[in-house]
Amino acid sequence: MKAFQPKVYEFGRFNLDVSERVLSDAGLNVPLPPKVFDTLLFLVENSGHVMSKERMLGEIWEDSFVEENNLAQNISVLRRALGENKDSKFIETVPKFGYRFVAPVREALPANIEIEEFSRARVFLSDDQFPEAVPGSPPRSLLSTAPPETRYVQNGDVNIAYQVMGGGETDIVFVMGWVSHLEYFWKHHSFASFLSRLASFSRLVLFDKRGTGLSDRVPLSELPTLEQRMEDVHAVMDAVGSERAVLVGVSEGGPMCSLFAATYPERTAGLVMIGTYAKRIRDDDYPWAPTTEQREAFFETMQRDWGKPVGIDERAPSMADDEDFREWWATYLRMGASPGAAVALTKMNAEIDVRDVLPSIRVPTLVMHRAGDMCLKVEEGRYVASRIPGCDYAELDGIDHLPFVGNQDEILEKIEDFVAGIRESQEHDRVLATVLNVKLVDVGGFRSRSELSGQTRQFIKWQLDHFRGREISYGDGELLATFDGPARAIRCAAAIVVAAERAGVKLKTGLHTGECDVARGLYSGFAVELGRRIAADSDTGVILVSRTVKDLVAGSGLVFEESGLRSYDGIEGEWRLFRVVL
Repeated sequence: MKAFQPKVYEFGRFNLDVSERVLSDAGLNVPLPPKVFDTLLFLVENSGHVMSKERMLGEIWEDSFVEENNLAQNISVLRRALGENKDSKFIETVPKFGYRFVAPVREALPANIEIEEFSRARVFLSDDQFPEAVPGSPPRSLLSTAPPETRYVQNGDVNIAYQVMGGGETDIVFVMGWVSHLEYFWKHHSFASFLSRLASFSRLVLFDKRGTGLSDRVPLSELPTLEQRMEDVHAVMDAVGSERAVLVGVSEGGPMCSLFAATYPERTAGLVMIGTYAKRIRDDDYPWAPTTEQREAFFETMQRDWGKPVGIDERAPSMADDEDFREWWATYLRMGASPGAAVALTKMNAEIDVRDVLPSIRVPTLVMHRAGDMCLKVEEGRYVASRIPGCDYAELDGIDHLPFVGNQDEILEKIEDFVAGIRESQEHDRVLATVLNVKLVDVGGFRSRSELSGQTRQFIKWQLDHFRGREISYGDGELLATFDGPARAIRCAAAIVVAAERAGVKLKTGLHTGECDVARGLYSGFAVELGRRIAADSDTGVILVSRTVKDLVAGSGLVFEESGLRSYDGIEGEWRLFRVVL
């Protein structure tokens, strides 16, 4: 029997046998589809040198026309096969150009091996097992049936489902809009392709918000507010050991990500919003959103047709006639939420308004919007970008709202370039916070303020701890505290006011959410001063809040009554205020 000496490359614990087209990991064969093997071989043979995407496409797919996304998918598959992580890198992405194989490579000539022995040892998959999909889609057998492992983290009494994939140096938390289902993401090659490409240059974290997908279902009255969604993101990031991440929010995911970035800049490396908005009900200052009547008509459609491909004509018009996609979309929606939950979530989202939050975002930000988006008008993306200091804005061709439908390569390239350009962590001396100001008006039956202070100090401290507030100052008849959630701030204020009334003590209370200057643990600036003015303008026993606070607690169950417009000396503009109904 004829023996031969195949050409073999060694790198790390891997051997790449060129003649037998086998990649082995410490003696165990690693299955690779043919074009993925060709991609690896090309990079290894040119190790240490950057290879342009154009050259790789021309040489690996010499006789075929394919899109750039095919190459990105091959790179993503290779990174997973090689087990790339932060401590073990093989393939480096060179933004806007190509890739470089960075692991040391040496050529080895092993001892003679019998052909039959090699044939018995090798395991690789044929082209029949990995059929070429349409340009831009990965092999279905790799991505449609093998999603990452679904895990759970508990936040309070609710279990949040999440997945992690990829080994890049930067963490990306992907926040899907409307409803979601982690494992059904991977049942359509377009969505699987999009997520796999993200994971090719990051460690990608996915999750289902409470009440949807694989996370715990909750009563319709307890569907997540923006504040609770932020807390769930915190819980997932902590569970995967992520100190800082780039948040990528799609559609409805954008407002939550913007609030998170403004509130927790120390945990936000960057912010990307795709096809997003600032509010969902039209008014004179925001004429692009649907009217109340249009929203009501859509709620009726959802209630009547949930289970069918609801909203597909606006969200994916280029795929609306594709029967496979229609079936996948309908099932995805059913898996994501019940009809009642879907309608309740959509109604809650209609109340969201983050216009006043956007100027407080101080992290690197990229907003992308397709010019012909038929679900959310392009003017909404332009508006959001215009309100964020230093924001990069990219207006793309296309009519699809879903980023994984249409030309996803353009979106993914911009995200990859954006992530690559983010600098190291910086100190942040400004944050978005809800400021609570409580003023003592009458001590009631107590002999003095000092006597009252001694008896109430411990109670107020307990309330602040319970609602996760931070005391800034206390004394001289005034309490100043900050919160990273406006709903918790209101509930803390209510507990203090109710207890004071029972004791015959009269308080005036005001709240505002805005940007605060932070230095050595002290909060100051515009938001703190406005909170003081609102408290001074309040009546005793009344909690008075700015419209910004009210707009951010949609779905919390808190009820408000309008109190009219106010203007204050030294503070620009008029402020619409609301009383909290206790």
